[in-house]
Amino acid sequence: MVELKTADQIEQMRVAGRVVASALIAVKKHASVGVSLRELDEVAREVLRSAGAVSLFDGYQPGFATRPFSGVICTSVNDAVLHGLPSDLRLADGDLLNVDCGASVDGWCADSATSFVVGTPRAEDLELIATTERALAAGIAAAVPGARLGDVGAAIGEIGRRAGVGTNLDFGGHGIGRRMHEEPHVPNGGHPGRGLKLRPGHVIAIEPWFWHGPGSVYLIDEDGWTLRSTDQTRGAHAEHTVAITPDGPEILTARG
Repeated sequence: MVELKTADQIEQMRVAGRVVASALIAVKKHASVGVSLRELDEVAREVLRSAGAVSLFDGYQPGFATRPFSGVICTSVNDAVLHGLPSDLRLADGDLLNVDCGASVDGWCADSATSFVVGTPRAEDLELIATTERALAAGIAAAVPGARLGDVGAAIGEIGRRAGVGTNLDFGGHGIGRRMHEEPHVPNGGHPGRGLKLRPGHVIAIEPWFWHGPGSVYLIDEDGWTLRSTDQTRGAHAEHTVAITPDGPEILTARG
């Protein structure tokens, strides 16, 4: 069942969105060569703690995971393209880091992700990040009242195709509200004019993630969580929680 949120409920989700945005800003500011992923997790944890927010990730265990998640952020480095567990791994110069954070405040949730390079960047990594952010922007722009979810997915997929990057459809965006993952699934590809018709009150997390190579595949690490490309291809991830309003899409996790 896809639930519509009231204007007041969306405002409550915006509060959670600000906390998530603050956590991602703090993590990016703290990330540097030699810093461990566990230290970054503690930075985000303190932001959530200070705001009275509850992590959506810590202790979470969906069907595909072999154990509960241990951390308040996903930290995916280089060929670890999604769901990376915080660890004692220390960042090296040129690492491509994807950070995902979710939190709830007074029972209302928000979820967001960003990618950036630590230290000296590779040009191809910067382009991959820019492509992912363009796809996110295109997906958000397509999420207007009366549009279909297929329009959102098609907008994301078109950016990926034009850039020649790999798009994986196994994981994508989702509805969000009282729970982190609600209906509907928001794919990163699709056909215009198909799928659920968007209405004011729908709130969805839109989250494209791309690989450098169009033919890459992934496996799940022994930790039961980290999705890693099988050929060391790097990935980038971007996500915002977006409310559909009568005036169009509104980002609830904007980072300033």
